[in-house]
Amino acid sequence: MARIAIDMDGVMADTAQQFINYYEQRYGVRIDKETLNGHPETGGFPHEKGIIRSFLFEPGFFRTKPVIKDSQEVIKALQEKYEVFIVSAAIEFPGSLTEKIEWLQEHYPFISWQNIVFCGSKTIVQADYMIDDHIKNLQHFKGEALMYTAPHNINVTDYKRVNNWEEVGQLLL
Repeated sequence: MARIAIDMDGVMADTAQQFINYYEQRYGVRIDKETLNGHPETGGFPHEKGIIRSFLFEPGFFRTKPVIKDSQEVIKALQEKYEVFIVSAAIEFPGSLTEKIEWLQEHYPFISWQNIVFCGSKTIVQADYMIDDHIKNLQHFKGEALMYTAPHNINVTDYKRVNNWEEVGQLLL
């Protein structure tokens, strides 16, 4: 059975929308998601990216991220055809570990704890496919790399791109 490694943040959990939500709560200004296109992940906001990056260390940031549309249904269907692993470079933000587990249990209860991998670097990951939104995670991957579209990678052209979970399903199911 072929194996798929799926990133969590920016692929299953909408990190860009969470930054927008937190920014609006703090500063009362709603940012349009399209204005983030082409900026680094914590860029594109009126305040410096250090302020935006600080949201990553706030309790609840990872626990309350919105689910990306259609990801639940497509991932559940992928499990019938593939060995599916959720792979997250979570160690940089140790406070996120419990929040990510709880988020997965709530939104993806059909994913076994045995299929969740938290790591520091994804260079160790071996699979047939990897779906990720960051170049750093795809550039050393030996299988077929699929770039999941996010505002920070909109201008990247080096990888096969999937824009949404409907496209993932069309490609892999």
